[in-house]
Amino acid sequence: MSVIKSLQNYLDENHIDYVQITHSPAFTAKEVANTVHVDGKEVAKTVILDVDGNRVMTVLPASHKINIDFLESRMPDKEIKLTDEKVLMELFEDCELGAMPPFGNLYQLPVFVASALSEDEEIVFNAGTHTDAIKMRYEDFVNLVHPVTINFSESMEAREPYYK
Repeated sequence: MSVIKSLQNYLDENHIDYVQITHSPAFTAKEVANTVHVDGKEVAKTVILDVDGNRVMTVLPASHKINIDFLESRMPDKEIKLTDEKVLMELFEDCELGAMPPFGNLYQLPVFVASALSEDEEIVFNAGTHTDAIKMRYEDFVNLVHPVTINFSESMEAREPYYK
């Protein structure tokens, strides 16, 4: 079963309202925002970090970047780095590289959400491919995933415009 079908089944089983969006290929969160005509702040991008060899899923707005310095200041005894692409392909073998949905609970990964994303009523995210996305209520996402919300991202808006 494809990852989009698995994700749809999971959402249906939990009685979640969502919209599945098929779009032209988009390989960055910015491209997804432009392709589906939403603000980059509403697109949830997934970034996997290694924290002392343990993988954690972070979810933040497409218009933001992770502030590694902030995370390191909160965990001074930990080494924090981006997860290698080869490891990502193994962890998310059912997904196209870079199109992982933000459901770490389905991959046995703890999930940390940037507080900036919690300001949105709805979020849009990759659904395992570069041509499928899902739009759903942020509150429903939180109720399914139970992420830790923390302010670990910073806006890139001044550097790069997103669809408005």
